[in-house]
Order: sequence, then C-alpha cells, then structure tokens
Amino acid sequence: MKLATYRDGSRDGQLVVVSRDLSTAHYATGIAHRLQQVLDDWNFLAPQLEDLYLTLNQGKARHAFPFEPAMCMAPLPRAYQWADGSAYLNHVELVRAARGAGMPAGFFEEPLMYQGASDDLLGPCDPVVVASEDHGIDFEAEIAVITGDVPMGASPEQALESVRLLMLANDVSLRNLVPAELAKGFGFFQSKPATAFSPVAVTPDELGDAWQGGRVHLTLQSTWNGRRIGLCEAGPEMVFHFGQLIAHMARTRNVRAGSIVGSGTVSNQAEEKDGRPHWPKGCSCIAEKRAIETLQDGQATTGYMKFGDSIRIEMKGRDGQSVFGAIDQVIAPLLPAQPG
Repeated sequence: MKLATYRDGSRDGQLVVVSRDLSTAHYATGIAHRLQQVLDDWNFLAPQLEDLYLTLNQGKARHAFPFEPAMCMAPLPRAYQWADGSAYLNHVELVRAARGAGMPAGFFEEPLMYQGASDDLLGPCDPVVVASEDHGIDFEAEIAVITGDVPMGASPEQALESVRLLMLANDVSLRNLVPAELAKGFGFFQSKPATAFSPVAVTPDELGDAWQGGRVHLTLQSTWNGRRIGLCEAGPEMVFHFGQLIAHMARTRNVRAGSIVGSGTVSNQAEEKDGRPHWPKGCSCIAEKRAIETLQDGQATTGYMKFGDSIRIEMKGRDGQSVFGAIDQVIAPLLPAQPG
C-alpha cells in the first residue's frame, strides 16, 4: 500500500491512503489519524489500511479525492530517529579520492552512519531554506526505510524483517560547513539541515521483485534546474543492504518503531571508455560531480546550488509509473525574523 500525510495545520498532519497510480487518496481517519500510530500498532492497523487501499484502487472508495503532492508533509513529519548510512561506497571513494585520501580498511566491513535531525522533516514540495549561498548548498538523492521495533543485537536478517515502508529522501548538505565540523571530531551538525522525503511511503510488496535482498533495484532520477544530472541504479552497488544498516544501528541499543534509515547518496561506478573512466549514469549529488571533475581535469567547475534553483528526485517502476511521487523543491533564502 501507499501512505502519505496531508497538511491539516497540526505538527503531525493527517494520514491518507494513496492509490497505486498516485491519482486519488482517501483519509484514513476511521483507522488512524497519524502514521506513527500505525507503526506503533502495525499488525492490527496495517491490514485495515490495506483493505481501504484495495477499495481505493478498485475505484469504490466513497470519499476519495484527487491526490495532491503539494499538500503532503513528510510521511513522518517528526520521527523518533533519522539515521543516514553511506551504503554506496563508490560515492565515498570518489569524494575522498578527489581530495587525495584513500579508503580506510574498515569502510568495507561496517557501514558509515550519522544521526541527523528528525524533529522537523520536510515535505516533498517544501522549499529548502538556507541562510547563505556561501554554505555550499547540495542535494543528495537517497532511498530511506521506516522501521518497526528492532531489538538490540538483531542480525541483518532479523533487522530486514522490520522494514515497514520505503520512501525517497533529499538529504540536503551544506558542503562548505562540513570541513570545520569534521575537524572537531564530532561529526555533522549544522552542515546537515532538514531532510525532505517523497510524497508517499510504500510497503515493500509494492515494489514486487524490484525489492530484493534489502535493496531497491530501480533507477533513481535527479533533475537539477530542469536538466537531468543523475540516472543511477539503486540496487547493484549498494554495498550494505538495509538489513545491515538497521542491524548496525541496533548493535548496542533498541531501535523503535518510527525510526528512519537512509541509504546514503545513490552512486554508480565508472565505466572504461577510450581508456578513461566515464560516468554514464551521472550523479545523485553535486559533490560527486565536482569530485569527478577534479579527478578528470584537476579542478571542479560545477558550483553548488543557488537561491531559486530547483531539484527533482523521482523513481519510476518497471511500468514507467512513479513509485513514490517526486521530491520537487526550490532553494530559498532565510528571511529575517519579523518583530513581535
């Protein structure tokens, strides 16, 4: 099934069920008001939502209405936890190689992960508000999952069973703030503003055989100012699958229902062409494009995002239909606080 959260003036919005083709929706009020309620009581409430989803897809839902992505908050507007991995090691290798750094051995044995802010997650059409263009504004196109409860010490196989929903993410980065923060030895904080998520979150069965081994075997599209910058395959080069990422989180603590786990920037390796590396799939963030330029030409020529720039992130199924709907955002300046 496909679920979304509509704006209603509250912090957590109103849960709606969305049709498979993303054309219609129906409030889930008679079952649950908020997605977190469903995650807390999944075995009881999810089957009821499935029944409504079936009725909606059959065109028999009495109070269906046209689905509007612009009305959506993040599927979970506030989450108990947002932890982002870096499962596509090609991305890490490229960015490090561009600054002359190698890959530490441990990178191939266990995932990289940081814990981001989860108290103010963005909807798919919300602007990315930034105080200054000098911060080095970048998008990062990712896949994310929402978990049920996971006990401490769970195996990757057990952890994978906890995946309740999948969605897309734009894990915005302020690249020019990163070096100083990492130099302090405590990781990202101000360099990682609010993350945006796709209009709908979907259950794994919606992906059919594209959901295999804890990976989504579909293509992630990134379009910057109307120009496609990335068309990356999300499945084959995800070194650590979602079960491994979740198990990494749960190694020393319980993970509670409503935790969001990101894949990291989706990235594909280069192909050899005329004796030189070539990246036909493009990139899912600007930093990776700049790293490729540095490796090929000795310097990066692509700048980061400016106010007024747009970014669209979308994934289509094998039938050509959008699976999650699109993240479609504009970069906007922070306005001065109004008196009073």
